[in-house]
Amino acid sequence: MNSRERVLAHLAGQPVDRLPLMPITMHFACAGIGAKYRDYCTDYRVLVAGQLRIAEQYGFDYVNTMSDPAREAADCGAAVQFFDEQPVAILEDQALLADKTKLAALKIPDPLGGGRMHNGIKAIALFKEKVGRDKIIEGWLEGPVAEGADLRGINTLMLDFDDDPAFVRDLFEFIVELELRFAREQIRAGAEVIGVGDAAASLVGPRIYQEFAFPYEQRLVDGIHALGAKVRLHICGNTRKILEGMGRLGCDIVDLDSLSPLAEARQQMGPRQVLLGNLNPVTVLMNGTPELVNASIAECHRQAGARFIVGAGCEVPRATPPENLRALCEYARTHAPGA
Repeated sequence: MNSRERVLAHLAGQPVDRLPLMPITMHFACAGIGAKYRDYCTDYRVLVAGQLRIAEQYGFDYVNTMSDPAREAADCGAAVQFFDEQPVAILEDQALLADKTKLAALKIPDPLGGGRMHNGIKAIALFKEKVGRDKIIEGWLEGPVAEGADLRGINTLMLDFDDDPAFVRDLFEFIVELELRFAREQIRAGAEVIGVGDAAASLVGPRIYQEFAFPYEQRLVDGIHALGAKVRLHICGNTRKILEGMGRLGCDIVDLDSLSPLAEARQQMGPRQVLLGNLNPVTVLMNGTPELVNASIAECHRQAGARFIVGAGCEVPRATPPENLRALCEYARTHAPGA
């Protein structure tokens, strides 16, 4: 059973030889090939080289195209800033939709138009050529709240939920259409899983989540499924108050940050939801020991049960000791889902 077969079988509820292994790596993968992070974000060949190296070195079951949250916003015309050794920054003081009346004239960019989305799609095509039969290829896009914050400015968007809910709905309509176009081209290029990152959704309470975020996340998830791909949802931060809603979306994988206990997710999402995570990426994975990593991921497995994929609570930090990451990977290699 190769990596691709393992992940697809596990998601289908079929027997597998061991737990799938799908940690998020971006800076760590880039550092592994000695590249500048600016290049990892802007040159698909650098990203692919980093992902292939780390997948081979640590035995990951997948490769992914994550680098930063600014691809779609940049292609829409948002002001962003690049740095040699840190993620792309969206300049909130120059938010594209600081004047919300501009939304009516905003055009959805072509994902194949030579911009940052196109760069990510080229990465998927190269992954398909290199490891398409052996590894799961995961694309990535932004969820409605995250992308709304990128286009409008996160602080302004949070006020909009109460001050102008009609505008928020119009904005999220635009975003769902944008992201489904991006998803379609990623899937055509070879992605079998689409990751949806909706980090800013962890900043709203249950009422706003159910009224604004959930309906548009649902349409995004359903749309990706209709295009033929699986969905991995990741919302950074503390999502304990919205776990039940996240579980109702029907995502194939819910990838939890370390602030949200897997036991609570299992209780609220039911026995069939595949959970991924979620040991603390800093205090355990980066600053801990191999023994602590092993004990912590074993506890994650215990809380999540058999429908579980091994990973950290968020991105593997760049300064993570290799022996700690190997301990995480070794747990996946030596444990079956029910073990």
